[in-house]
Amino acid sequence: MTSGRGAARLGPAQRAEALERMVAKELDVVVVGGGVVGAGIALDAATRGLDVGLVEARDFASGTSSRSSKLIHGGLRYLEQLNFELVREALQERALLLKRIAPHLVRPVPFLFPLTHYAWERPYVGAGVALYDTLGFATGLSRGVPGHRHMSRSRALRLAPALKKSAFTGAVQYWDAQVDDARYVMMLLRTAATYGAHVAPRAQVVGFLREGERVTGVRVRDLEAGGEFEVRARQVVNATGVWTDDIQELVGGRGQIHVRASKGIHLVVPRDRIHSLTGIILRTEKSVLFLIPWGRHWIIGTTDTDWKLDKGHPAASRADIDYLLDHVNAVLSVPLTRDDVEGVYAGLRPLLSGESDQTSKLSREHVVAHPVPGLVMIAGGKYTTYRVMAKDAVDAVAHGLDQRVPHSCTDSVPLVGAEGYQALWNSRHRLAQSSGLHVARIEHLLQRHGSLIDEVLELIERDPALGRPLSGADDYLRAEIVYAATHEGARHLNDVLTRRTRISIETFHRGLAVAQEVAELMAEPLGWDGEQVKREVEYYAKRVEAERRSQEQDSDQEADAIRLGAPEIVPVVGPEEQPE
Repeated sequence: MTSGRGAARLGPAQRAEALERMVAKELDVVVVGGGVVGAGIALDAATRGLDVGLVEARDFASGTSSRSSKLIHGGLRYLEQLNFELVREALQERALLLKRIAPHLVRPVPFLFPLTHYAWERPYVGAGVALYDTLGFATGLSRGVPGHRHMSRSRALRLAPALKKSAFTGAVQYWDAQVDDARYVMMLLRTAATYGAHVAPRAQVVGFLREGERVTGVRVRDLEAGGEFEVRARQVVNATGVWTDDIQELVGGRGQIHVRASKGIHLVVPRDRIHSLTGIILRTEKSVLFLIPWGRHWIIGTTDTDWKLDKGHPAASRADIDYLLDHVNAVLSVPLTRDDVEGVYAGLRPLLSGESDQTSKLSREHVVAHPVPGLVMIAGGKYTTYRVMAKDAVDAVAHGLDQRVPHSCTDSVPLVGAEGYQALWNSRHRLAQSSGLHVARIEHLLQRHGSLIDEVLELIERDPALGRPLSGADDYLRAEIVYAATHEGARHLNDVLTRRTRISIETFHRGLAVAQEVAELMAEPLGWDGEQVKREVEYYAKRVEAERRSQEQDSDQEADAIRLGAPEIVPVVGPEEQPE
């Protein structure tokens, strides 16, 4: 594939077809969970020649995989914990993603590490960052990012004038990488579907099929059309992250893996509020804090607190927001206020439960278990190492199948949109001329769609009105909204404003000013009437209102109660509604 030709769609017709095919015959493997790990497993299994299905109760990446720090990194802080193997593995994956698997989606980003002590700190931090760079070389690939460099305070201030001169003594700059996490998951799933996987969102597992002790499939409820059906499979993989224990309960009995949720929140502020040419990483009393460049914005995060409330919609409280602002303002010459915050999002890390009472100390390594015949469970890990997790899970699946299964090859399988990307990037001025779009628009489309840009440009060619930007969120073209519905699996307004685009966190109005326009653009490809358009806009407005009110509350409990006051456009089935 050197362009968008041949890449599978994830539109309404493809969802219906995927569900039909999952019901029609016994699969080799069915994956439960459409986050980055589940999507990676679907791709790994499909590229080994297995017949694979994947079901997700909500939208793809609607949990942890859309609410991360959006970094592809080795985890510099894990070096302090002497976890060299985890860092080396993650840096190897970073190089693969940058150079081979997804150069259109993953890109280098620089970070400045301000030093606050004289004498001992520079050699200590410098040795750690040098080791970080060295581990990044142990891959057989080039590292994909520049090496670190030491800086005086005056040189660092030229790069980051926003820093308070008295807050640091010097700095070290190093490089990592970043990605739009939800967009990456969707591209993973489109790639899996291109290799034959059947994938469907809004399809919730409500039970397991059993033959004696053996798990032989899952019972699924179609949350869109209603009705239940059975998907038979020789192996089932539970890749549900923070919901691991909930799915485990459907099988019965205590499982071998226990996951504890840690809440991390992030703030989004306009780029002009912090004058810096580089990202910044700060050490806190508990962990580290990142200021991450994000287009015309900064992402600031994260927190790390235990969370035992609603997993579907973790809420950010006033205390969370104030914590981040206080720590960032300690080093900024012009402090940020709550009025500077465009967006706030909260996510849950699925940490393996251990002896520690502190979530910041729990393991980021992953575990694969085979608790009963026919069922594989995987949990833990971090976004950057999803591909290794997927490989290990499919190895466990292969062990449970009575056939020879080829080894994983995903280290050499580019995602759709990757092949031909660099040539198109080099030709972006010519593309701008032929399409009539400004070169900045072409760059934006290339960094979101890669070589699939042809499919978006075709929509504009057929209807030039789609070449206009959205009114109130002009980073995005109207064509991208239609494309999200026809090709990228978006089924509801919230899917587009929150995950296919980032309008919900990149605008002060949080998407409300464009909700009507976006819903009307989605209506034709999804077959909505005027009543459904109205319903979508109303549900989205209630969600934004609940989030804003929750962010004014002092405690997690108060914030959670208010956030849960907003109904879901497609509610998942609660335990009390599931059949015995």
